[in-house]
Amino acid sequence: MHKVLFLSLVAATAFAQIKTQASPPSDIGVANLPAQKIGPDDLVALSVYNSPEFSRTIRVGPDGTLRLPMLKEKVKADGLLPAQLETVIAEALKGEQLLVDPFVTVTMVEYHSRPISVAGAVKKPVTFQAVGQVTLLDALTQAEGLSPEAGGEILISRPSPDGDKKSSLVQRIPVKGLIDAADPELNVKLFGGEDIRVPEVGKIFVTGNVKKPGMYPVHDSADTTVLKALALSEGLMPYTGSFAYIYRPDDRTNGKNEIQIDLKKILSRKAPDVQLQARDILYIPDSSGKRNLDKFWGVGASTASGLLIWRR
Repeated sequence: MHKVLFLSLVAATAFAQIKTQASPPSDIGVANLPAQKIGPDDLVALSVYNSPEFSRTIRVGPDGTLRLPMLKEKVKADGLLPAQLETVIAEALKGEQLLVDPFVTVTMVEYHSRPISVAGAVKKPVTFQAVGQVTLLDALTQAEGLSPEAGGEILISRPSPDGDKKSSLVQRIPVKGLIDAADPELNVKLFGGEDIRVPEVGKIFVTGNVKKPGMYPVHDSADTTVLKALALSEGLMPYTGSFAYIYRPDDRTNGKNEIQIDLKKILSRKAPDVQLQARDILYIPDSSGKRNLDKFWGVGASTASGLLIWRR
């Protein structure tokens, strides 16, 4: 009876020691992060059973490798899942005859290799790590949503398959489809390395013989016309001339193109309405026919957001 009791105590003590040795040391930081492929600058917690000299928290180097004590060669971690890295480290320890049959545990502490950047017309530009499943709407939520100046599309730049950032792939996501229509196909998955940019909405400028000159957003270029611009500027003042002028930037020459339109015929529906583009200036002269553009040419057009400079 005493012999059986003694053996039971010995077994319980041995089990407790094994359980203690199998756990990572208390000085290793362990986080409950989803398992995903490891990359440069990630932080991992390494635990080798019954070998505290190998158990430690270690950061993956810029070259994607780990330098472990007493190992002659670096261990490649880049592109491996934690379970795969466990096998690679165990084989390295065994191959260099440091341990006979090592039992290795790898736990992710921090991810730093999968940054997602959100910038542009958002309320809070942000860069965060893609941990677990991340979608485009998740990224916009991190940035606290779109700002009122947001345009009609979102640009997602992804690294090319060969890792060359200069030849990144750009995907265009329409805001209406993503948010208004809630199209799940547009809520694309993000894996880290993406740059998300939300361009500001385009603007047109209306000046001259109108009641409310100013700058107006172009949310839909296909739906922005001369008549709608006049409605936004609250209509014409008395003594308006028959013709109006659109000044359109020419990016190739850094100059401007002047487009004359028959405003009188458009208003009387004898001529079709004219479509405007972002950055157009619609100028409405008075009946004198004099084009008083001093407020634009060389001086600037005062707008709600600053000064538009347009030199001759």
